[in-house]
Amino acid sequence: MLVEIWSDIGCPWCFIGKRRFEAALSRFEHASEVQVRWRSYQLDPTLPEHFEGTEIEYLSKVKGMDPAQLAGMLEHVTSQAAGEGLNYRFADLVVANTFTAHRLIHLARDSGGEEAAGAVKEALLSAHFEKGLDIGSTDVLTEIGSQAGLDPAIVRSALAGTDYADAVEQDVAEARALGVSGVPFFVLDRRYAISGAQPAEVFEQALAQAWEAGHQPLQPAAASADGAACSAEGCD
Repeated sequence: MLVEIWSDIGCPWCFIGKRRFEAALSRFEHASEVQVRWRSYQLDPTLPEHFEGTEIEYLSKVKGMDPAQLAGMLEHVTSQAAGEGLNYRFADLVVANTFTAHRLIHLARDSGGEEAAGAVKEALLSAHFEKGLDIGSTDVLTEIGSQAGLDPAIVRSALAGTDYADAVEQDVAEARALGVSGVPFFVLDRRYAISGAQPAEVFEQALAQAWEAGHQPLQPAAASADGAACSAEGCD
């Protein structure tokens, strides 16, 4: 079974959703036969390579959100992340455009398959939300690629040009064609779709349904009110 996950590195619910999906997959009896493919998505492609300011300043100035409301939202997200074993540090977060980081994921897949792409995705999310690293920095991206087994020289050369830019744009275009308006967005064998960081139990049910299903058109799987997500307008 193929599970495609559209996700943005700058989306806090995407890391939480990743953990919840992984928990469900670890309990799925056919887990060894499931391939996970990370797809690119950008919540704000207009974001400059680097934004001089905090996450709250970015969301309030660019998105027009109330700073007081934002503080409460980030506190809630941090609490939800902690429940999945993640240590979000929004005060240290470096706001940066994620396009080049997405290119690195595609490079990793090309070099080492889905396992390498998954390792880079995990490292990028942790770097951004837990470690306060600049995921727009070539030095940071090269180090992340190197730790995932990629040749640092190849990483630098690829990121210096436009390698894999078309692949990122193709993922975004495909998301648009599928009607994706927020991430994380999970597509199971092109039969079932799950929007948002649903509870692990929802993912478990969807995995079982998709495994049993025949060739059916894409349709929503079971969902709950807990399926928080991020869209271009902001995060729940």
